[in-house]
Amino acid sequence: MRLLICAGGTGGGVYPALAVLQTVADRVEQTLWVGGQGGMEAALVARTGVPFAEISAAGVHGVGLTALPGNLIKLGRGYSQARRILRDFQPHVLFFTGGYVAVPMALAGAGVRKLLYVPDIEPGLALKALAKFANIIALTDESSTRYFSKKKQVVVTGYPLRGELQKVPREQALQTFKFTAELPVLLVIGGSKGAHSINQAVFDNLPTLLHKTQVLHLTGQQDWEEANSIRLALEVHLGARYQPYPYLHEEMSAAFSCANLVLSRAGASTLGELPFYGLPAILVPYPYAWRYQKVNANHLTQSGAALTVENNELSDRLGALVDELLSDPQRLTDMGKKMSVMAAPDAARKIADLLVLLAEEQGKER
Repeated sequence: MRLLICAGGTGGGVYPALAVLQTVADRVEQTLWVGGQGGMEAALVARTGVPFAEISAAGVHGVGLTALPGNLIKLGRGYSQARRILRDFQPHVLFFTGGYVAVPMALAGAGVRKLLYVPDIEPGLALKALAKFANIIALTDESSTRYFSKKKQVVVTGYPLRGELQKVPREQALQTFKFTAELPVLLVIGGSKGAHSINQAVFDNLPTLLHKTQVLHLTGQQDWEEANSIRLALEVHLGARYQPYPYLHEEMSAAFSCANLVLSRAGASTLGELPFYGLPAILVPYPYAWRYQKVNANHLTQSGAALTVENNELSDRLGALVDELLSDPQRLTDMGKKMSVMAAPDAARKIADLLVLLAEEQGKER
């Protein structure tokens, strides 16, 4: 089977595709990953050794009149580039997980079987457009079915997790960050690029937080130096309770495994990672983009597994909210159990099986 993956934009679409690729790799003859020019996915895919190609792409919905002509030109250029890639690679199946980069590939790929995976509860505009071309649509959660035509074949698979994410014994996980078992751990995740407003809220409340908890803070690169300076200025006993990092790779399993509570944005990964580890959360939806994070956060909050705080309220509420949750272990336990119910550890395998099925159908037609 020759598999062409088309995923771009933020990690919300790239990481699920990487997880599926890990699972299906031994059933694939050749793989090609197509991403957007200048996108962050190139560096992530490079770590896997999978061949990577770039095409032009840009959104056309909701852009200003001055940007629209240029974006249409990029879309047309991407369509031509996609046709050349398809002619040369001859894939059996196309796998889409999001990003405008997939639109020209879908347009050019008439006659090739297509699988679309929808990471978030509510699909964005690009995913809704791609759904029209898909033979099968895979969903993270049953509640997403309402966004798609009943004429489409829809399969609920859950969120595919990267294979390197594993559960680590808590004692070992605590040792990774030189934390003690005497105090709970608050894990703060700002996303692949960090979240400045979340970071600032943590900085504003840090002395209060550190009197009751240990804080493992993934700041992103932009705020890392400020976080480290704050750590160095803390009293020694408090400084030991604060561990900031710009980003974690191999240690992410330990980070999740030692946490008692998570403070995070509400990107698609929260729908997979938090349930897998059974972690209660305070979610702060990113307010400056499409509402998909708000919908994700509401889904987890309505399930009783998380609390949602608006971005502009976080700094004022964070200290009291963390204290309220950590002071009620039974409530945290109940939230964690409700989060665990949504776990789908075999999601990557289910999507891999669907890709193989489509590839076999494609092969019979050739």
